[in-house]
Amino acid sequence: MLTTTETKYYTPEEYLALEETSEDKNEYRQGEIIPMVGATTNHNQIAGNFYRRFPLTINNQDYYTYMETVRLWLSDYSIYTYPDVMVIKGQPLYQGNSKSNVINPLIIVEVLSNSTQAYDRGDKFKFYRSLPTFQEYILIEQSSYSVERYSKQKDDQWLIDFVTGENAVLQLVSVDWQISFQDLYQRVNFDLAET
Repeated sequence: MLTTTETKYYTPEEYLALEETSEDKNEYRQGEIIPMVGATTNHNQIAGNFYRRFPLTINNQDYYTYMETVRLWLSDYSIYTYPDVMVIKGQPLYQGNSKSNVINPLIIVEVLSNSTQAYDRGDKFKFYRSLPTFQEYILIEQSSYSVERYSKQKDDQWLIDFVTGENAVLQLVSVDWQISFQDLYQRVNFDLAET
């Protein structure tokens, strides 16, 4: 006889309380708590390289950059998630009283892995597009010199550019800043297996 397991649903408040004491990070998707897959050293190195090199001020405008431990609240979809890197222009805006839940990223960076790339390119990108401040989405391959840059256009359409090659430079559209692939992929070992 076939048995089914009933899915337990949580309120956002229950999730946040559980997440405060959890040893692992979990996403919250419309009542379900989804464990996050562990990252490879390449994944962490690439995200860290972008995070460390992004300046605090560009053209007299302040930016805040957060990496992997600050949650993003997507109210239209009732989702809490942890982007690899978020860039906020000006002051961060918070959801509720917690200083761990932001709602206003300008740029979101995700380092792709085999287990999450379809979600990052598909539903997750759709969820992110619900944020009015969101202007640029950067997807970085961890096993080759390759980046997909999505930039929001005036008519709410998104333009995609593919940047590839060891000597390439990623030029952002929403801010006056660029990073060479030599810097973005510094200390990344492409021979390491990806998860």
